[in-house]
Amino acid sequence: MSDEQQNPFPAALRRIYGRSQPPVPWRDGANLPWDDPAFSERMLREHLDQSHGAASRRLPEIRGQVQVMGNWLALQPGARLFDVTCGPGLYAAQFARQGVRVTGIDFSPASIRYAREHCAGLSCEFVQGDVRGMDFAGADFDAAIYLYGQFTVLRPAESADVLRRIRAALRPGARLLLEILDDDKFDKRDNTWWYTDQGGLWGDFPYLHLGERTWDPEQRAAVERFHILNLETGEMQVYGLADQAYTVERVSDMLHEAGFGQVHVHPAWDHLALRDAPEWVVYVAEAG
Repeated sequence: MSDEQQNPFPAALRRIYGRSQPPVPWRDGANLPWDDPAFSERMLREHLDQSHGAASRRLPEIRGQVQVMGNWLALQPGARLFDVTCGPGLYAAQFARQGVRVTGIDFSPASIRYAREHCAGLSCEFVQGDVRGMDFAGADFDAAIYLYGQFTVLRPAESADVLRRIRAALRPGARLLLEILDDDKFDKRDNTWWYTDQGGLWGDFPYLHLGERTWDPEQRAAVERFHILNLETGEMQVYGLADQAYTVERVSDMLHEAGFGQVHVHPAWDHLALRDAPEWVVYVAEAG
């Protein structure tokens, strides 16, 4: 057995030392493995953890959002709502209890399994799939929601295509509600950090987390890389997440280009009582 097989830690540290610098968005930080079964189970735990709002907002905030969104989207009992990146169905359940029929799509197998269980007996259906390849053209939904900045983790061309796919799924006059980080609040700093832990999103073992974030001014995107070193085995996993910054003008243009007409902009959720409301801009666009 070689020295490296006996002690894999030096090889892991050499990988960190030899990593590409600076990282490039979507090349060195593509996205988290949402559809990996084990990762999706750990992510589901984060969605359901009410001690923080890192993956999904807390239920009292979700209930407040649903009330506001119902008004902005002009939803009535019996209306059909398309929930894009629905996660574990927390919003779908709230809408369905108000008589709205919900169809949700998400990449995570664990989230879709939980959503089906959580919404059993309610007027909801859930599809596991990648929004980049979804095809609901002609479904004639009465409204759609696309929440919590999921729009920005895709490449801009992919996000533009997803908007077109959503428009194709809506009836004329239906509304899309899109939530995106405020460009003025977007973190455009370079940063590094580290910590040790056991459990949580990265794995059920003791690990060293080495993180870095880099802002690419040409692409107007940030990229994060997470090196997770298993302190028992020496195995290392590298995850990445890219995030595109958008101005209000650019998002409005993308919505128009995708076939939406009038766009209403609601900075900071119009001061809804959300912990992080100042970080967001909400767009409500009408399908042309």
